[in-house]
Amino acid sequence: MTRRVSWALLAILVLAQICYPLTTGATRAGLTVATVVLGWLLSVGHALLSRGPRVAAALVAVATGGGFAIEAIGVATGVPFGSYDYSGELGPKLAGVPLIIPLAWTWMAWPAWLAAVRLTGGSASRAGGSGATTGDGTSGTGRGGSAAGLWIRRIALATVGLAAWDLFLDPQMVAEGYWVWRDATPALPGLAGIPVSNYLGWLLFAVLMMSALRPLAGPAAEHTDRRDHPMVALYLWTYFSSILAHAVFLDLPASALWGAAGMSVTAVPLAVTLLRARWARDTRREDHQPHRPGVDATR
Repeated sequence: MTRRVSWALLAILVLAQICYPLTTGATRAGLTVATVVLGWLLSVGHALLSRGPRVAAALVAVATGGGFAIEAIGVATGVPFGSYDYSGELGPKLAGVPLIIPLAWTWMAWPAWLAAVRLTGGSASRAGGSGATTGDGTSGTGRGGSAAGLWIRRIALATVGLAAWDLFLDPQMVAEGYWVWRDATPALPGLAGIPVSNYLGWLLFAVLMMSALRPLAGPAAEHTDRRDHPMVALYLWTYFSSILAHAVFLDLPASALWGAAGMSVTAVPLAVTLLRARWARDTRREDHQPHRPGVDATR
């Protein structure tokens, strides 16, 4: 049930994102709003169906509630992102913040968290034992470190995995005029119009968000399994499709490069881990094939 619903929502989301470069003006703005709502429903719905109301409530409280709070503070004071204003193209506002903006934080916070859990030994291919077992058969607690070291690596990967997404998001949204920076200096090379303070603000809020998510969500947020495949696919789709869209369809080559470099910290190891796990499963399956004398003579 969880996987079917999640895959269906992901398919609709992907279709909406494919249509984005094909639209303009108010249609594109409406599609942007619809995409964010779909992403929020996908992430919160997956958290609810796969792990229960505590995890879903924690995600909404930390990412949606926290996202609105930090954005409202940002619009009012310029801290921590810098001074900026939202246009009216993204729908109704509260305290100067379009209501869909906190939903966007939530949309990508959950897959970024699950990606980090997977990369730090949280793939529970079996229950019990002294530690979680990863998809390639190695123990997460055996990868060198104390519980504190594991926690730090997980928070760091989840933080970068979320914050680096803004290297794609902000240039794209600024190019559309959905928000504007009052003082956009200093800026990253090639990303004029967006101050470096914005990305530092993303890192700050992301680390606070990820640090709060696990204690509030409980132990159910400490592992991944087959139910999480749609969320892993969402993260990797976001990474690779954003590179393609910015480089080819949106005429934003600089953000394609910056985003590719930033999100690669989490996305590339995640893709490699999945490929290795798939290879390990295929190898085990071949090793367990029954031997047939006279047919499998070369085995």
